[in-house]
Amino acid sequence: MPANSILGVFAKSPIKPVIEHINKIVECTVELDAFFNAVYQEKWEQAGQIQRHISQLEKEADQIKRDIRSNLPSGLFMPVERTDLLELVSQQDRIANKAKDVAGLVTGRQLVIPSPLIDGFQTYLSRCLDAVRKAAETINEFDELLEAGFRGRERELVVSMINELDCIEDDTDKMQIQLRRSLRSIETAMNPIDAMFLYQILDWVGDLADLSERVGSRFEVMLARD
Repeated sequence: MPANSILGVFAKSPIKPVIEHINKIVECTVELDAFFNAVYQEKWEQAGQIQRHISQLEKEADQIKRDIRSNLPSGLFMPVERTDLLELVSQQDRIANKAKDVAGLVTGRQLVIPSPLIDGFQTYLSRCLDAVRKAAETINEFDELLEAGFRGRERELVVSMINELDCIEDDTDKMQIQLRRSLRSIETAMNPIDAMFLYQILDWVGDLADLSERVGSRFEVMLARD
């Protein structure tokens, strides 16, 4: 039975909530841009407000995840494997969790980004957010891909997006290496504990791209199984 006919069996596509979930995660994660703009200026009250908003959006993404787990059909007519969808949602969810962790640590410690690092850090953050958006763009093709039977131009488009996501993640790895070198050159002038936590933030921001790449990889596995 074609994938579009299978979807017609259900009153609601099991794919729609997965797409809704990744879009909520993007909404949550891109708030880090405004958050760090406040941090650069040491506007901690504003940063705290954005941090709380990030936390709220992460909770909303969690609720979507729980709804998916509770309501995802387990019958024979699923267009893709149920376990694959659940694993995809789990990978997506880790992105929002990481965004919440980043904002929480920076706010809780009022962690200042040293001025020599701001430009490079902002470029790095922006590229990591590019990865999150690209992962979401890929997952948003899910319905179209199903309707195309996981074949043809739609499949080629999705494969191209996944390849682009890999390239973005590679960019962020290189940027992180450079930022760690820059931080090492000024760390002796910093509070040692702040320096330690700033290294942690560099890792966690990079995890946004790594986790986004894993979403793409998980999606690619689903394509390979077709």
